[in-house]
Amino acid sequence: MNEQLVACYATPGRHYHTFAHVEACLRELDDIGELAGDEREILRHALLWHDAVHDPRRSDNEAQSAALAKRNCDPAIGDEVARLVLLTKDHGVAADDRLGAIMVSIDLSVLGAPPDAYRRYAAQIRQEYAHVPADQYRVGRAGLLAAFLQRPVIYPFAPIRSRLESAARANIRDEIRRLAP
Repeated sequence: MNEQLVACYATPGRHYHTFAHVEACLRELDDIGELAGDEREILRHALLWHDAVHDPRRSDNEAQSAALAKRNCDPAIGDEVARLVLLTKDHGVAADDRLGAIMVSIDLSVLGAPPDAYRRYAAQIRQEYAHVPADQYRVGRAGLLAAFLQRPVIYPFAPIRSRLESAARANIRDEIRRLAP
């Protein structure tokens, strides 16, 4: 494992965006059967690096992570790996972007976790944003979650969507209710 990558995920203040999240993403990738070898390798690198830089006080985490990914990948795949990392900023993908749909769906897979696991995830996110006052956090987090509910689909990759979409929507609605003052 790349020492720089390990060091990135070990930075203080991470509660959810740790290497455990990356490992969960890689397990999701392992479950996707219809990938060519080069596609799997590109996705693996993108998943490894997608949260390498995570500072809740900054808005350029994905750009910095993408730059690190590009520097640490084979130049033949660096641009595509960086592009996939950048998609995790807003989790939007074009309809014909198969690898992007897989990347985004895997990154968001926690939203469809069993309710107890989802609540742990939500608590870990709150810990990462402990610097944000409670009222401001509730409003911001509820707004972000509501935006996911307004999307026609949360998971653009159909196999993940069929498995996790309804659970994700239920978890998100539950968290929005719990965030209400």
